[in-house]
Amino acid sequence: MINPRELEAVLEAVLFVTAEPVPRSRLLEMFDEEDREAAALALETVLSRYKAEEGRGVVAEEVAGGVRLITPPELGSWLRRFFEVRSSGKLSMAALETLAIVAYRQPITGPEIQELRNVNPAGVLKTLLERRLIRVAGRKPVVGNPLLYRTTREFLVHFGLESLKELPPLEEFEELLGAMAESEGEPSEVAGPAASSAALPDPEEAVLREAAQLEEREALDPETEPV
Repeated sequence: MINPRELEAVLEAVLFVTAEPVPRSRLLEMFDEEDREAAALALETVLSRYKAEEGRGVVAEEVAGGVRLITPPELGSWLRRFFEVRSSGKLSMAALETLAIVAYRQPITGPEIQELRNVNPAGVLKTLLERRLIRVAGRKPVVGNPLLYRTTREFLVHFGLESLKELPPLEEFEELLGAMAESEGEPSEVAGPAASSAALPDPEEAVLREAAQLEEREALDPETEPV
């Protein structure tokens, strides 16, 4: 027999991670036959614990033949404010410039970005991967097999684009970045194909590998459109 406290913890965890209402019968199916009666009592305890009342941030709701945990509607404005603050973090000019290069020249490798910007892009690539604005799209079949990068759906959402076809001409984008750089007191470093061809060291492989592992934990998105 499972301890009643453990039954409550399991049911609470399942309701916490499930967005859709879950039928009571489905919740009880998780447990062996001999534990289901106790599980049913534990479920009532959990639902009672989250009974809708003033001052609670999470409440239980019975709807559409199931139960779920939700936030009260009256807290909606605060939740919107939180997510607006969370998503308001600006990308640095270096990140914007690197993202522009990936968007217009994808798929592209770290060393190729480095040739264009004359700056090691490893840290910026890691940031863009963590922000889910770019993804690893395999390796280029050349010496060293460097990682290839493409933009993601999140990139389109972030910039309000239906598809990559809506990207403005590169010249316009570079002018926009230049204006942003001047307004923020940062030099713009977007470089064209004629950027310095001096021999440069490869980006730090350890950092790129860490960034790649972060992205490869998710399935590659086959629907991201090529330029």
